[in-house]
Amino acid sequence: MYRRFFLTALLTSLLWSGTVMAQPFTGRQADSLVEQTLRTFNVPGIALGIVKDGKLIHAKGYGVRSLKSGKKVDENTLFGVASNTKAFTAAALGILIDSGKITWDTRVTDIIPEFKLYDPYVTNEFTVRDLLTHRSGLGLGAGDLMIWPDSSTVTKKQMIHNLRYLKPVSSFRTKYDYDNLLYIVAGEVVARISGISYEDFIESRIIRPLGMTATAASWYRLKDRSNIIDGHAPSDGKLVPVGLSFTELANAAGGMYSNVTDMSKWVIAQMNGGQYGQDNKKRLFSAAVHREMWSPQTIINGGSPYNTHFSAYGLGWFLSDVNGYLQVSHTGGLAGIVTQVTMVPELRLGIIVLTNQQSGAAFTAITNTIKDAYFGIKGKDRIKQYNDARLKNEKEAADIVGKVQAQIASAGAGSPDPAAYAGTFSDPWFGQATISVKQGHLYFQSRNSPKLRGDMYFYKANTWLVKWQDRSLDADAFVTYQLDSEGRPTGFKMEAISPLTDFSFDFQDLDFKLNTKQ
Repeated sequence: MYRRFFLTALLTSLLWSGTVMAQPFTGRQADSLVEQTLRTFNVPGIALGIVKDGKLIHAKGYGVRSLKSGKKVDENTLFGVASNTKAFTAAALGILIDSGKITWDTRVTDIIPEFKLYDPYVTNEFTVRDLLTHRSGLGLGAGDLMIWPDSSTVTKKQMIHNLRYLKPVSSFRTKYDYDNLLYIVAGEVVARISGISYEDFIESRIIRPLGMTATAASWYRLKDRSNIIDGHAPSDGKLVPVGLSFTELANAAGGMYSNVTDMSKWVIAQMNGGQYGQDNKKRLFSAAVHREMWSPQTIINGGSPYNTHFSAYGLGWFLSDVNGYLQVSHTGGLAGIVTQVTMVPELRLGIIVLTNQQSGAAFTAITNTIKDAYFGIKGKDRIKQYNDARLKNEKEAADIVGKVQAQIASAGAGSPDPAAYAGTFSDPWFGQATISVKQGHLYFQSRNSPKLRGDMYFYKANTWLVKWQDRSLDADAFVTYQLDSEGRPTGFKMEAISPLTDFSFDFQDLDFKLNTKQ
């Protein structure tokens, strides 16, 4: 009741906060904006969709789908929408709630009896709503190394079981920390309640009804891949095409592939409160479900370039006030792909930006420039603003990495005998890692995530650096050994070196122990 009252009061205050005549954003302006963004942020390809007053007024591709093929992006080019899938997962649960089969506050253990978290109290109290709101007490991206990168062999059954080993970093329902694994559990709730797979449910109950004819719940389910991008990531200073981010396991958290034409239909239905079709006579979900998805559930701390007074997470959506208007949005990131969907419902404005390079600054510059036009804000160079911030962050990260590399180079003959640090180690949720000696170097090899392999180099004291063989991962990490009284390794912990390492490399959550029975 309080949540609905809060949102109603908020919307009322926003409506009376002062209006600005919406300024149309022309196709010529869009072309200039995106072309400049491509060049500035070194993005091979971008697709942009703009929805206004219930219609798709701009849908266009720019640049190339892949540096390998050089084929052009168009309005039908398919991208991984990544975590923009989460709103579809929330909507799928909303459809089941409308059917009376569950509620937002149904306990997860009533549906998945084997669901178990580290704290028994939290396990017992955990609800469907909690799966969607990033307030579990787990840390940022906790456990993502079970699904990331794409070589992981962990099954859904194993992942659900392993949740019990992830230690919380905050009290239950007190703090926002973004997660992916609990959305995978939410997808399993959809499957168990509906009796069909998560993928079949969202395709049959959301994607096909909306006429999203090219869209599929995952790359693996696409019927036509003739017009699809490759993701691109920096690798030793050069932009290269990269593969998929994860397997089918993570579909409910970020598996969907779509294009701006199809995604516009989803945005229009969202801004129509779940209504769609001729004269909006059909409904995906009820008005009550829609209100709940757009109601603040978890408060978020953070700034904004606009006059923002609150930020929150709803059910599959970020919510905030920007320049006196409610904004509903989400971003998504995969290896070599980042995306953003933004809605300003009072202006009936939707912006969809899909990219094939992992520069969040690029989509932010595009979205905010378009918003500025409709807000009547002038004189802001968003491309320069976000590029300056990007360059500053990249320089700071390069300085940190450079100092580490210099320390490694200076260690030289003072390095300890690698063989003394070799062995097979295990973490309760991540599984086994073997550290062996190859060509005079320690060599790290994960069993469940084969792509996590690479040479190790002595840094200082009892800490080494692992340099992943796949350089596009951009996630080299410290390996700090725990030693017994005789100086022999008993285990190790890990930590990303660069502050720009993707949070899904949650090395900090690992706690490896030496396998004594080998």
